[in-house]
This record gives sequence, structure tokens and C-alpha cells, in this order.
Amino acid sequence: MLRQDLRTILEIQELDIQMIRLMRLKREREAELRRIHTLREDLNHQVLVKEGEVIDLKKQVKLFELDIQELKSKISKLESQQNSVKKVEEFNALTQEISGFEREKAAKEQKLSDLYDKIAIEEDLLKNLKSSYETSKTSSEQIEKEIVASVKAINDEGQQLKKQRDEVSRKANPHMFMVYEKLIGNKKDRVCVPIEGRCCSGCHILVTAQHENIVRKGEKLVFCEHCSRIHYWPEEVRAATEEEAPRRRRRSSKK
Repeated sequence: MLRQDLRTILEIQELDIQMIRLMRLKREREAELRRIHTLREDLNHQVLVKEGEVIDLKKQVKLFELDIQELKSKISKLESQQNSVKKVEEFNALTQEISGFEREKAAKEQKLSDLYDKIAIEEDLLKNLKSSYETSKTSSEQIEKEIVASVKAINDEGQQLKKQRDEVSRKANPHMFMVYEKLIGNKKDRVCVPIEGRCCSGCHILVTAQHENIVRKGEKLVFCEHCSRIHYWPEEVRAATEEEAPRRRRRSSKK
């Protein structure tokens, strides 16, 4: 009876391992999808930031243009006043004031020229960023479709495996199944393993001869002293499979 119960658990375990692998693959694909979204959002953010920087630079240009225009008006006004003054002292004072405005205007014009150059550079960068964003968006959309389709296929396969698992689980020994589920829930890996070469094939640690003999007898559940996995003797499962095969053939012939 233990052999048959063990065979059922092993059948469930194979389905669980397939589902665990599917879930890992699904997480990898979903992580890949998140990376694509993050990259695209980062590029879009860079575009928006650069657009803001260009807008700010253009606002500065307008302010400098207004300042320069105002300085020109002041200079023109002072030059008009110069034409009407008669005293040398007043003329020289106006000349000095005009020179001050001229220097200020020249400095602002230099800054304005620098701003024009900077805008040209930033607009080139913005153009490149937009191009990169559009290229990334176009290429990533196709990859996203493939990933979404892959995840859907994984979900469909997972549902089929779960359906098979539910069917097999109904045949399992309740106590053994409960123990198995607790173990696989913790390890997310094979928890029912054979002894091979006097070693646990789960943790690969040597077991005692007494432990091996108890497992070989197959009279009760035996757990690894190191990793807590359930041990079985490979021949037991093969024997149970060989015993079950003729029964299935007999049932099939009767039908």
C-alpha cells in the first residue's frame, strides 16, 4: 500500500515541479516586461525633463531680449538728451551713463548669444532623446506582445497542470499528502527523493546503513535526518509501476 501511495505522491510531485518551473519562468517574463516599461518610462521622463529645460532657456532668452531692448531705449533717450545739453559736464555725465548701459547691454547680448548656443545643443539632445524613445517604444511594443502571449500560454499550461494535479490528489493518501504539501510548500523543490549510492539525492549527504535498510523495507515514511525530505527506494516505485501496468491492461481489455 505504501508503494502505491508513494507512487501517487511522486506523480503529484512531477506535476508540482512543472508548475514551479512555469511560475519561475512567468516571474522572469513579468520582470522582463517591467524592465521594458521602466526603460520606456525613463526615456519618456528624460524627454519631458529636456523639454522643460528648453522651455526655461527660451523664457530666459525672452527676458534677456526685453532687457536689451530696454537698455537700447535708455541709451537712445540719453543720446537724445546729449544733443540738447549745453554744458560739458552734463554731456560727459550722460556719456558716462551711456557707456555704463552699453557695457551692460554688451554683457547681456553675450549671455543671450550663449543661451542661443545652449538652446541649439539642448534641442539636438531633445531630438535624439525623442528618436530613442520612439524607437524604443516601437521595438518594445512587439516584445511586450510576445511576452504577454508567453505569460498567457504559461497560465493556460499551469491551469491544465493544476487540473491534472487535482485529479491525482484525490487518489492520494490524506496523511502522506498533507506531509508532502507542507514540505514542498517550504522547499519549492523535490521533497520525495530516492536514496542513491547511500546518499540522499536531495541534499547529497551520506545516510547510515540502518537508515537505508529502513527505507528499503518500505514499511513506513522515512525522512532525511539532514533535509527532512521523504526517502524512498527506487526499486519500490518501479515495482509498483510494473504491478499497476498489467492491471491497467486488464481493465482496458475488459472495456
